[in-house]
Amino acid sequence: MKKQQYQRLNETIYEETLDNGLQVFVLPKKGFRQTYVNFTTRYGSIDSEFIVPRRQERIKVPDGIAHFLEHKMFEEEHGDVFMEFAKTGASANAFTTFDTTTYLFSSTVEVERNLEILLNFVQNPYFTDENVEKEKGIIGQEIKMYEDNPNWRVYFGLLQGLYGDYPVAIDIAGTIDSIAKITKETLYDCYYTFYHPSNMALFVVGDVDPARILHLVQANQSAKGYEAQAPIERFYPELPKQIARKRTESTLDISQPRVLFGFREQHIEPKPTARQKREAAMEVWMDCLFGRSSQHYQKLIDDGLTDQGFGSEYELTHLYGHSIFGGNSKRPEELILRVQNLLLEYADKGIDEADFLRSKKKAIGRFMALLDSPQGIANVYVSQKLRGLDVLTSLDVLQNLDLHDVNQTLREHVVDNTMAISLISPEKGK
Repeated sequence: MKKQQYQRLNETIYEETLDNGLQVFVLPKKGFRQTYVNFTTRYGSIDSEFIVPRRQERIKVPDGIAHFLEHKMFEEEHGDVFMEFAKTGASANAFTTFDTTTYLFSSTVEVERNLEILLNFVQNPYFTDENVEKEKGIIGQEIKMYEDNPNWRVYFGLLQGLYGDYPVAIDIAGTIDSIAKITKETLYDCYYTFYHPSNMALFVVGDVDPARILHLVQANQSAKGYEAQAPIERFYPELPKQIARKRTESTLDISQPRVLFGFREQHIEPKPTARQKREAAMEVWMDCLFGRSSQHYQKLIDDGLTDQGFGSEYELTHLYGHSIFGGNSKRPEELILRVQNLLLEYADKGIDEADFLRSKKKAIGRFMALLDSPQGIANVYVSQKLRGLDVLTSLDVLQNLDLHDVNQTLREHVVDNTMAISLISPEKGK
């Protein structure tokens, strides 16, 4: 195995790419009781149009199918996979994002047995007409639940304002109408396209022997006889030049309004390392202005414009990028105006150096804390690796960040015509 040492972190990642293309990463953590393993494919909700390698046919599949497929993988011909994990006391789960699907388990005992279970069920699809139809009812209920969730509704309302019909603005679970079009044949097309080992990564973190883990995975994979697969051809529509709409509003049975607003990136950095630096700069200035220890965060609460749930976040990939601000507010219009004016003020004058240094230290502290979380480091490491980044280099990126980088990023990002608002208000009479 290749050995990547991070001297300043006192960490070592062992890495191997198997003959079938599967990337295996092991991070030994001596003395950790819990071992955490995830098995991730670079396939998410935005991957709806692609060429099926087995027959070289370009197809477009229904929205929500990546999430649907994630659900179906836990059902096998002879039972439910969760029961297999439960026998060893392991906890298993899965999740789908815009660009990845991850299957995982955590356990304190019988790690190797659980690892075999994970590899085998993810690489053994079982779809029938009957179990696909049954799942439509289950996921249909989940979709309805999300439709009544104010956090989910206001979030996708904002994405729809920022991106219009671009895939990132489409609900990960799809719609009742879209999942109705899913068949076992389309599920198999997606599975055999995106679940090939060459499109996947396995990450193991805990008190484990890297050589022993690699030997187990190699034996497991060599017995399955995967044939080589060419890189997947995916198709995405062109990112709209302008945001779709400035404002999205709806009502729901809630006690007070909830509002989110944010800015869409005008230019997407093509180099992963440039995106990593931009993410670090965004994290620092957003914390400077609206982190929980900032004066502006407390003033928003003291003035009754929001509550302690107010927050901000940033997401950037090779396809899209945006910031999000907001929370609950009985006076949402005032909250939007206050935050917007603060952003424009600081975009003009820049962040104070003392605030910059404080927030930079906090960001470094958050990163160091991540290394002590098996679940956190596994999920972040793999998702970033599949985007071409090494998260364990983040310490160097943060420490090399200067005030000029942060202020330049703030000025570039806060542009009025790239801002959208999503507001959910209580239904009349509530």
